[in-house]
Amino acid sequence: IKFIEQEHPEMLAHVSSAKSPQQMFGAVMKTFYAKLHNIDPANIVSVSLMPCSAKKFECNRPEMSDSGFKDVDYVLTTRECAKMIHQAGIDLPSLPKSDFDDPFGTASGSGVIFGATGGVMEAALRSVIEFVTGLKVEDIFANADILPARGMEGCRFVDLKIPDKVGPVPTILQKLVPNWDWLAGKTLRVGIAHGTRNARKILEDVAAGGFFSTCHFIEV
Repeated sequence: IKFIEQEHPEMLAHVSSAKSPQQMFGAVMKTFYAKLHNIDPANIVSVSLMPCSAKKFECNRPEMSDSGFKDVDYVLTTRECAKMIHQAGIDLPSLPKSDFDDPFGTASGSGVIFGATGGVMEAALRSVIEFVTGLKVEDIFANADILPARGMEGCRFVDLKIPDKVGPVPTILQKLVPNWDWLAGKTLRVGIAHGTRNARKILEDVAAGGFFSTCHFIEV
């Protein structure tokens, strides 16, 4: 967000209002989870472990506390965490194996891939397929993997053709969309940028009316 605010403020109106995975999890912990377990959000301290130091800035943005509490209280980089483990004399290989905490029950496959590059895009495409066609993703893609959305290429795109036959609109969306007929047979084009260096390339291409300007959705 800071990047587009500084580099391409004219495109801010097109940026998704969805928070990052870090901020989403923090917000859910202090609202839904707190209510579910009857915990005062003031007694929850949310610490995020992230590879990017920019996440420290993100958690302190004023809009990241719209529940009345900071979504994420502190951010540690993976390097800082590694130093703390070393300083504490903890030998990870010698520790007994245990499962991760499971605060919300079993996660969906889309939830698992959400934090990976291209993961948000693939999760969105999985939802589009199931909502619009009424089919299961795994009926179209083996193991529900939309592989073109993944990879380490700096800039990439995916064309996803919607079948000619679409399904009914889920009840939760019917007030917004009466039917999916307008999507039948259409091709959705989505773009993915890995890192801000490649985001700059894609945004400059969009501004110039290039190939990526034909995308319906771009993930950075």
